[in-house]
Amino acid sequence: MIYYCSHVAHTDGAPAYAPTARNEIATMSTRPDDKGDADPALQRRLERLGLGGHEYEWTDRYLLCNYLIDPPSARARQKFEATSRFIRDLVAHRWVKTRRAREKTNPKRVHYLSMEFLLGRTLRNNMMNLGAEAIVQRVMQQEGWNLEQLMEEEPDAGLGNGGLGRLAACFIDSLATLQYAAIGYGLRYEYGIFRQTIRDGWQVELPDNWLRNPDPWEIMRPGKTYVVPLAAKFELRASGMIVTPNRPSSLLGIAYDRPVVGYGGSCINTLRLWAAAAPESFDFAEFSQGDFVGAVLQNVAAESLTRVLYPDDSTEAGRALRFLQEYFMVSCSLQDIIARFRKTNASWSALPDHVAIQMNDTHPALSVAELMRILLDQAMLPWASAWEITLRTLAYTNHTLLPEALERWPIEHFEVLIPRHLEIVYEINRRFLDDVRRLYPGDEARVQRMSLVEETPTRKIRMANLAVVGSHSTNGVAAIHSQLLRTHLLRDFAEMFPARFNNKTNGVTPRRWLQQANPFLAELISKEIGSAWVTDLAQLRKLLPLAQDGGFREKFRQAKREAKVAFANWLKATSGQIADPDTIFDSQIKRIHEYKRQLLNVLHIIILYNRLRRDPNREMTPRTFLFAGKAAPAYHLAKLIIKLINNVAGTIDGDPLVRGRINVLFLAEYNVTMAERLIPASDVSEQISTAGFEASGTGNMKFMMNGALTIGTRDGATIEMAQQAGEANFFLFGLTAEQVAESANSYDPGWHYANEPETRAALDLIFSDYFSKYEPGVFTPIRDTLLRDGDRFRHLADLTDYARAHRDLASVYADPQAWARKAIINVACCGKFSSDRAITEYADEIWNLKKSPVE
Repeated sequence: MIYYCSHVAHTDGAPAYAPTARNEIATMSTRPDDKGDADPALQRRLERLGLGGHEYEWTDRYLLCNYLIDPPSARARQKFEATSRFIRDLVAHRWVKTRRAREKTNPKRVHYLSMEFLLGRTLRNNMMNLGAEAIVQRVMQQEGWNLEQLMEEEPDAGLGNGGLGRLAACFIDSLATLQYAAIGYGLRYEYGIFRQTIRDGWQVELPDNWLRNPDPWEIMRPGKTYVVPLAAKFELRASGMIVTPNRPSSLLGIAYDRPVVGYGGSCINTLRLWAAAAPESFDFAEFSQGDFVGAVLQNVAAESLTRVLYPDDSTEAGRALRFLQEYFMVSCSLQDIIARFRKTNASWSALPDHVAIQMNDTHPALSVAELMRILLDQAMLPWASAWEITLRTLAYTNHTLLPEALERWPIEHFEVLIPRHLEIVYEINRRFLDDVRRLYPGDEARVQRMSLVEETPTRKIRMANLAVVGSHSTNGVAAIHSQLLRTHLLRDFAEMFPARFNNKTNGVTPRRWLQQANPFLAELISKEIGSAWVTDLAQLRKLLPLAQDGGFREKFRQAKREAKVAFANWLKATSGQIADPDTIFDSQIKRIHEYKRQLLNVLHIIILYNRLRRDPNREMTPRTFLFAGKAAPAYHLAKLIIKLINNVAGTIDGDPLVRGRINVLFLAEYNVTMAERLIPASDVSEQISTAGFEASGTGNMKFMMNGALTIGTRDGATIEMAQQAGEANFFLFGLTAEQVAESANSYDPGWHYANEPETRAALDLIFSDYFSKYEPGVFTPIRDTLLRDGDRFRHLADLTDYARAHRDLASVYADPQAWARKAIINVACCGKFSSDRAITEYADEIWNLKKSPVE
């Protein structure tokens, strides 16, 4: 038996076999007891991947070469890594071929800059996209390994907080599947978003060291290292970040590449993540004077920069670290982009013809100043030429309607750390405001609003303003969001630059969120209409006639039942929590935030609870309310809402009068993997944000794709979803965005408390300490938010209509055929919400990007 340890060459953008993949495969024997060649289907699969040869003994090979252990004694983690490295080697050949094809044709490439990429687990996704499931399953059977158990060894890649990062992950999937030349840029956080546990009802944050074990998908690129200069030294201490001005220092950015496997395996793009490292030298003067700690302290600080997912801005230390992380990502990425461009292009004026840079929210907005710095100081271009190139190259996606969520960085951060960038921003602002004054003479209020510099209460740089002014495109992520950007949040800019503003409604990848996450439904769909929907989600329209077919409705209901049973079994095995598949699974899974209104959901649950307390014989379809999501560690009210959910859950579970009829579960440690299990199992999707506050949402699309019915407000992409499937197949309620805005100065939450008995009874139950007998007064801040401080997010204004919508929902659910009909129509009409559609629109309308097929 021959074992071959593969070698990965450090090439720009992809690993390569040496000498050739085909020759390597030929050196790997089949098992001694195998009879003949691999079966024809597997043989064709290997040949399609460009590998050829026989089925080979990769399990023993990787375990022996990577761990120097006898394969039968391998632990589960080692088996997982062996399997993953085999899949990565299958990827490698196409990865190299993709890179070579790009070098040969020199197409325009999009560079997607995002502080977050919430990837989830990679093994199953890559097996599916590569088409290697049959190969792996055969070897699993030969070895007696359990593939499902092995995949549990992979942690979710902790590279994001929520929807922003998951959208970026869906987008890079679509870019590869559609065969666009593209590369994603982000940061390689050693510790991702915190691990969430619940203790006495409270959220407790623990470190998420997702890189504790080697990540088999990443490849370190020591040859791709860039120097990031700073005008000051900084130290990270327990009490914060200490900056020493006028002491120039530098960071090193080291590239780590992950393959992005397009569906079918033809195109493999790259996600390049930057890790911070210290320069190779240290302050020898300090060392020679005996201060060894001082000499290496700067190195420790440098290496800590990318240790934690960018922090919230509730502390000065957190703000400074986040600012540094953003500059570090932008500097490394722009240097890499320019180096690649200059390899094959002599003229700087050609940059926009070969390079598109998409700034995912304001986090990469420093790209405006950094690209200008490169063009002015390195290319030595005049200002006008550099500015034209910058505008044509950069584009900006806005993801929020909350003014407080738009980043504003203190001038002092720029002055101390990157003063040259501040000079450039000041000059951009001077020229821009001259234009504003010419267009709107005498309107100094407009000038102040549009300035890149916020003067009061402290001087700050407005990063959203910089992103809009320094790019050729600003897009929102749903029709209502883009409209509100133009008419409210960025109205002055839209009036000045109307052609720059456009809409690109979000989308999600059907490969992960239906084909992979919900095999029960995916297999049913493919049997009925074929599998073309996997890369053309509009094909699901073919299901519309089947909504009227009683036989198909029954099969659809059975697929949902199987998903519910699978989720319930997983939940019990992993957490001990019980979810009865015969109840309505009503799910609200998203970041815990006031505007997303988990509190509204809880208030309605208490209304249902009160109804049953008053009338125990009342008819009610049993319901399981499922909550999952994390609150930012410094967001105290959000954490209190989690506490209320858990206390209400415990109280209801302990009441024999209602036990089994209402079940409330808070699922700790929400992540992509949990979503992949829960979304297919859900009957009801809660999309209940205050109208005018949710930019788009993507969870709403995933639920729709998997046959859950939406109860929601007319907000974000839910509006467009209802337009596609028909409002009769949604349960909509509440104030519109216009009504919320119009009532800003007249809304009185106290009126609802005084005049709506069920609202008053629910609040009184909370504030009487009924749910907090041993912690009296703990929920007083919720009373203050709702009744004293004006209920900014209109919980009480929408509660009665929300309860009405739930009554309508329960009435439809009581008729299984009617419910199934509506659910099938939702699935059939979700085609618009594919990330493939979204990316095609970005490519055609913003990036001017053509597909670059890899033969």
